[in-house]
Amino acid sequence: MNEISTVPHKIIGVAVIWNNQEQILIDRRRPGGTMGGLWEFPGGKIELGETIEECIQREIYEELGIEIKVGEHLITIDHTYKDLRVTLTVHHCYHLTGIPQAIECDEIRWVSLDELDSFTFPEANVEIIAALQKSQNYTF
Repeated sequence: MNEISTVPHKIIGVAVIWNNQEQILIDRRRPGGTMGGLWEFPGGKIELGETIEECIQREIYEELGIEIKVGEHLITIDHTYKDLRVTLTVHHCYHLTGIPQAIECDEIRWVSLDELDSFTFPEANVEIIAALQKSQNYTF
């Protein structure tokens, strides 16, 4: 009998959060966890019965303590790491209210599109950055 090993699959809503200075919010993962110390676009796992938009809004509120408006879909990425498969559904978002706080991460920063290349992201995020650079600035 052949055993097929399947890695866990997570569907994740990801926010590219813009402010009115055309900067994007990124956060650094906590050192101890998976891909610790790397920078990422905030987001999280979709829960049963949630739309991707609801997931993104909830996760951003839980992780950063801010309200956002979820805008257009940017890209969907299917990526398999050694022990995990992720589907990242990425949306442009706009910061509405609240001051971002590092509730579930190590650090947060507002950066320009050009500055993204100076930060180390998980492999799957490289495609998000490429899509952003291709689309340039997003208007709401």
